[in-house]
Amino acid sequence: MLADIQRKLVDVVGKPDMLKSLTLEKYVDDRFGLPTVRDIVRELEKPGRDPRPEFKTASFRDGIEKLTDLEPGMVLEGTVTNVAAFGAFVDIGVHQDGLVHISQLSDKFVKDPREVVSPGDRVQAKVLAVNLDRKQISLTLRLSEEAPVRRPKADVAPGSPLPDRPRPAEAKAELKPVDRRWAGLEKLGKR
Repeated sequence: MLADIQRKLVDVVGKPDMLKSLTLEKYVDDRFGLPTVRDIVRELEKPGRDPRPEFKTASFRDGIEKLTDLEPGMVLEGTVTNVAAFGAFVDIGVHQDGLVHISQLSDKFVKDPREVVSPGDRVQAKVLAVNLDRKQISLTLRLSEEAPVRRPKADVAPGSPLPDRPRPAEAKAELKPVDRRWAGLEKLGKR
């Protein structure tokens, strides 16, 4: 290429006008295809350019730095760090990734989480629950959904029976036989 335009490499780098007169197909051979020749010309035109798209990081909320700073219902910006068969892990800036379960990725049915998110995606996530003992964060991408209300457990000593719960009226009613086989057994007293 340099011989054809009768220039030195230093004269050509960063000067796209000098390379426009070249017929790129002329330089294609068994070793270098047309895409490779185009890449060489682009690199000579703009040396050191990065072909990757611009990387944007999530902006973490000020004052949210630890698990104890999180509360259910908070909406935070985060970055998807990993995608698994059961959901996605999201970094929300508290040194512990939160889990978005597959059922919380979208308002629609999701068969494969990779259909919805991929590592590096910036997302808005709502905190559903924080388990400080296990250092777990439960998140949702369904922002319209309300955070579940956690009711405190009844004061029941370990090993003691659970308090009786009121049963629906239908459960108290005696069951009637539905099919003739049961009706015959009922007459025999074998139920």
